[in-house]
Amino acid sequence: MTSTSATEHTPSITSRLPQVGTTIFTVMSALAAQCGAVNLGQGFPDFDCDARLLDAVNDAMRAGHNQYPPMPGVPALRQAVAAKIEALHGRHYSFDTEITITAGATQAILTAILATVHPGDEVIVLDPCYDSYAPNIVLAGGTVVRVPLTPGSFRPDFDKIGAALSPRTRALIINSPHNPSATVWSAQDMLTLQELLAPTEVLLISDEVYEHMVFDGQPHQSAARFPGLAARAFIVSSFGKTFHVTGWKVGTVAAPAALTAEFRKVHQFNVFTVNTPMQYGLAHYMADPAPYLQLPAFYQAKRDLFRRGLEGSRLRLLPTTGTYFQCADISAVSDLGEADFCQWLAREVGVAAIPLSAFYGDGFDQRVVRFCFAKKDDTLREAIERLRTL
Repeated sequence: MTSTSATEHTPSITSRLPQVGTTIFTVMSALAAQCGAVNLGQGFPDFDCDARLLDAVNDAMRAGHNQYPPMPGVPALRQAVAAKIEALHGRHYSFDTEITITAGATQAILTAILATVHPGDEVIVLDPCYDSYAPNIVLAGGTVVRVPLTPGSFRPDFDKIGAALSPRTRALIINSPHNPSATVWSAQDMLTLQELLAPTEVLLISDEVYEHMVFDGQPHQSAARFPGLAARAFIVSSFGKTFHVTGWKVGTVAAPAALTAEFRKVHQFNVFTVNTPMQYGLAHYMADPAPYLQLPAFYQAKRDLFRRGLEGSRLRLLPTTGTYFQCADISAVSDLGEADFCQWLAREVGVAAIPLSAFYGDGFDQRVVRFCFAKKDDTLREAIERLRTL
């Protein structure tokens, strides 16, 4: 029984993230559902993964792999990740001391920041950027230093990055292939960054979750390919993005042993470990490299279908050299700002998109919106039919 004299009182708290509210992704997905719009907003597939991967996970569960795995991850999966990096990028990582399996890439990035950033440290992010970076830095007590990518081309401005470096800079976060702009860093970009960071103690967090979505025959320029970058980098990737299972939330981090040791100190207390049967299933599935080696062609076909379908519209399509996103300039379509245009587009045209301003710290509006083409071809054709009315 409860006391009749007790009164309910919920203590007040001071928010660690007072600026954070409902994200634009949640808003647009809800609006898409409400309006019956084709949802090209959030970045996830609407098609199933390979049935062989499901079978591999099911087999692992039935084989009894349902208890805690080792804290850094199932050895077979870490070995498969290390072998893939060496085969594709020529750098050897010890599966034992340099590869860690994480609960998705978002957790990996937060853990890397919590492991390395102390109150007062500065972390450089390149706007526009994935929306978890800045809150992660704030949670660690760090200071977010925003450096804009070049408007229009979204190329890195190394003069501005260099000018932002200070004695308090602890880390720099880069993302290639890039969300939201769908641009890809070149080998020369990576070499320039390597030279810029060489005289510093700055760590690199390289978000490479779209590593297997680089188009037109170009290779992915992983930080692992550049010794001066690899030596200071946490390289983050995502099985969810690569194998069409974003809801599984399984990722990986490759880093030198000294960095990995600090990473795992945090990892063991904020996650401890990751879903066991899925790790075994992924390890088994990765024995065949074809699914990730064929991924560029798979998504390039969807990119080309989407771009061809919109050739006659007033949307000006920006180049898409990687990821599964397509950005479009709306200047010839509407006088509305990006956020208002996306609301209008969902309600009146029946297609959901995301304003690029949502990825900028200051809400910079350049009249560009982002579509996701990680969808069934029929879904894309339906969206194209609606967008061609613009």
